[in-house]
Amino acid sequence: MTTEAHSFPRRHARTQRFTLGAPRAFAVAPDGSRVAFLRSNSGTDRANSLWVLDPADGSERLAADPAALLQGASEELPPEERARRERSREGGAGIVGHATDAAVELAAFALSGRLFTAELRAGTARELRVPGPVIDPRPSPDGRHIAYVARGALRVTGAEGEGDRALAEPEGEQVAYGLAEFIAAEEMSRSRGFWWAPGSDRLLVARVDDTPVRRWWIADPAHPERDPNHVAYPAAGTPNADVRLFVLGLDGGRTEVAWDRARYPYLARVHWSEAGAPLILVQARDQRSQLFLAVDPDTGSTRMVHADEDPTWLELFTGVPCWSPSGRLVRIADEGGARVLTVGERPLTGPQLHIRSVLDVTADDVLVTASAGEEAASPEIGEIHVYRVNELGVERVSQEPGVHSAVRAGDVTVLVSATPDSPGTRVQVLRDGKRTATVTSYAEDPGLSPRVTLTQGGARRIPCAVLMPTDYQGDTPLPVLMDPYGGPHGQRVVAAHNAYLTSQWFADQGFAVIVADGRGTPGRSPAWEKEIRDDLAAVVLQDQVDALHALARDFPLDLGRVAVRGWSFGGYLAALAVLRRPDVFHAAVVGAPVTDLRLYDTHYQERYLGLPDEQPEVYRRNSLIDDAGLVDAAEPHRPMMVIHGLADDNVVVAHSLRLSSALLAAGRPHEVLPLSGVTHMTPQETVAENLLRLQLDFLRRSLPQPGKST
Repeated sequence: MTTEAHSFPRRHARTQRFTLGAPRAFAVAPDGSRVAFLRSNSGTDRANSLWVLDPADGSERLAADPAALLQGASEELPPEERARRERSREGGAGIVGHATDAAVELAAFALSGRLFTAELRAGTARELRVPGPVIDPRPSPDGRHIAYVARGALRVTGAEGEGDRALAEPEGEQVAYGLAEFIAAEEMSRSRGFWWAPGSDRLLVARVDDTPVRRWWIADPAHPERDPNHVAYPAAGTPNADVRLFVLGLDGGRTEVAWDRARYPYLARVHWSEAGAPLILVQARDQRSQLFLAVDPDTGSTRMVHADEDPTWLELFTGVPCWSPSGRLVRIADEGGARVLTVGERPLTGPQLHIRSVLDVTADDVLVTASAGEEAASPEIGEIHVYRVNELGVERVSQEPGVHSAVRAGDVTVLVSATPDSPGTRVQVLRDGKRTATVTSYAEDPGLSPRVTLTQGGARRIPCAVLMPTDYQGDTPLPVLMDPYGGPHGQRVVAAHNAYLTSQWFADQGFAVIVADGRGTPGRSPAWEKEIRDDLAAVVLQDQVDALHALARDFPLDLGRVAVRGWSFGGYLAALAVLRRPDVFHAAVVGAPVTDLRLYDTHYQERYLGLPDEQPEVYRRNSLIDDAGLVDAAEPHRPMMVIHGLADDNVVVAHSLRLSSALLAAGRPHEVLPLSGVTHMTPQETVAENLLRLQLDFLRRSLPQPGKST
């Protein structure tokens, strides 16, 4: 990092936050003979290839190279694929996703809207000539067919490319089969729209009709000659897409799945395994009740397996619901003040663990990720571990402090670990719990080691990370940069090296940087997450203030010079800070903020604030602006830099433009940085690099000088 060409902002952008070149998207063969995964060829290469590893000796071989398959042509993504990648925050290129048959012998993937398959035993790949553009191809469990979506139709072809045909075609321009609707992909973590039967003879297929959803137009003012994008966006309190589910047979049969869609309109989860009937989880619009339903695929009728209710809201979890091999329902539930794993009607964990996800279910155990619960002996700040759980007890699979996850099949487990002391992630292949191989990562070393202290602040023991300049000596008070996300589903205080690279870079510019995960953030307890109901703004802001003041007792913080920066929810929180607590915060970088909460989507916003027509005052007091301008802004005025991508279809730029108008009307100092052609992800290299520099320049200009009155 001695020259400008090798500066951290540039390398951070070029490597996509030092994630390029790291292996990901693992699939393990049930017999333990193969592990398929994606990885690019270097730490600056965006194009992922498909690889196969032999767990016995750790040898790797290339199964599919996108450059060879496209014969050097550049990728051209169809709009549907761009939308899928935006929802999943996918910034890579090449093979960004793949699906396999049950034996992990055949893989299918899309490149430039074309269908490709790879024989994973032989290591050969080829294109199947089918109608396109191809979206989300998935082999049948027996490997004899591949289903995919093209122009809103759910199609199927033989594994050799023979017999291609449509099983369901859209009845109108706003109808699509086999794709997840916007809020399922953005808010429910359901990115799929079709599921094969274990017998490979039929599929469950979602039908999405966006006709009821209001239309927004997102234009690029830098290119007035281009037509605006037409986006179906379900803002809070407005109609959602109409979602139905069908059983489609390869023989042409079609049966609709019946449930009370008026009461439970959200199709949140679908599971189909050999252990039982197809299983769906449907949720009420207020997200306070949900049903686990077993489907009769012959008739489409459903029977209730379990029902949940919660006076605040019901969370959705990765990996559940599903059936155990013995046919018992596996779910994660908030019971007795804890988040527990339940098999059948019996909880298998207690308040010592806070269950995060289910990774695998066998006859012997359930593999889960979990963090320390409220009653754990040690807080283990920021740690997430992999555990084996059964009726005999709990065994931790991951041992060293860090953030861990896993993929398992048979006796082979792929353990993915990020730790505080080592950059990037380490991938180990375990057989019967013993390491047999590691998967090579080509990710670049950041050349930056965060000087981070994980601690807890204030009476509520708010998880915090404090970063000091690398060369800092002594106790001279430093200006403070609060660097939170601070909201639901966004844990920032984690025991992992690379999570703090940007924070450390800011620290090395002369700041004490604080990352605080207050109430509403995940990983502690259901009550901690749900305390923000109806009071989002006040709760999250107060926790940032409390954490700051508590840490000032132990760290050399200059409370007369406190800035805050954030993106998305963090941008909302940053703006809240300087507008409502200018006595504490002196400048803010506000990135892609939600400012009028009525303009954000249904499933997210209504979970925390209800319906805007029923609770208009709740929406008003939690928003930064409303129709009358700024909401409850306090004196004195503090400078703000507002940054927003003009192509953002998640938090649309209207949020920042309306905030700027309200600030201007109130005579409040602020800067607006519009990013032409940039979405919510800001994946462009030069944009990502210069954003860090411009933020630093703004903070240096805007914070008071030492000793001067604020």
